[in-house]
Amino acid sequence: MNAKHKSIVASAPSSTANLGPGFDVFGLALNAFYDKVELEITQTRSLQIEVDGEYGNTIPLQAEANSAGLAISKMREEYHAADGLKVKVHKEVPAGFGLGSSAASAAAAVKAFDALYGLNLDNNSLVKFAAMGEIASAGSMHYDNVSASLLGGFVIVRTNPLNVVSIEPPKDLMLCIAIPKMDVPKKKTEVARSVLPENVSLKHVVSNVANAGMIVAGFMRKDVDLITGAINDVIVEPARAHLIPGYDEVKKNALNAGALAVTISGAGPSMIAFMKEGKQDQKKICKAMEDGFRSANIQCRTLHCGTSKGATVLQSN
Repeated sequence: MNAKHKSIVASAPSSTANLGPGFDVFGLALNAFYDKVELEITQTRSLQIEVDGEYGNTIPLQAEANSAGLAISKMREEYHAADGLKVKVHKEVPAGFGLGSSAASAAAAVKAFDALYGLNLDNNSLVKFAAMGEIASAGSMHYDNVSASLLGGFVIVRTNPLNVVSIEPPKDLMLCIAIPKMDVPKKKTEVARSVLPENVSLKHVVSNVANAGMIVAGFMRKDVDLITGAINDVIVEPARAHLIPGYDEVKKNALNAGALAVTISGAGPSMIAFMKEGKQDQKKICKAMEDGFRSANIQCRTLHCGTSKGATVLQSN
């Protein structure tokens, strides 16, 4: 298989997963941070990984341990691409904080490889390869964040068989993100999954299914109030709350400051508050979340953002 270009640069956004009751099913692309991946054909037959950017020192350079590198390895193998490749990851999504960092790198890499070789893969195929890249950081394939980073907007993922649907979010949906300054385990996703209950009550399942259905309806109707009124998880989030110092205060403070809903972003420890543009005071909510973490002697970084479109090719040569 011959490359169509000498080099390609692609970008993919950060994301939040679950949105409360949509564990492993819902994702939302955020315009808070972006990773870029550049692929360049080389004269060797090897796969070289280079990393820079604000969070470049947080991810490994070995292809099998790097989400972008692993995704590219799987695609090279599948499509018999014998060219040598230099993979340069420009890392701007904070790694390990529940904002889809490894997913953004994998999504940008897959988008770039697809364009480099002119594969024109369908969305489900792109998501499959990006999810393979997640094995490098999370230990297994996860589809929610990579789907959001690849396709943009609000995504719904079914894994058996794989099918991903993307819905354009309401234009007035805004978010505040609080990223605590704390050490996180290298296999943080595995730790966050280890505390989940093996058995749950039918009552709780019904509650989460109802809320998940309302969230989907809210995105279809472009109704922020309907979405945020259903962001309530009675199964996964209560089991994980103790992993985040100050969780209760962060949530209470943000709601008191006017947030319409507050939840853990993905597997955490970042937390995310939802609001409607022009209706709530974003700075006030961010400050309230900072105060919540400070009550547990944790400093945090806050920012407000909106939703994002998916991975895009920025340039080709």
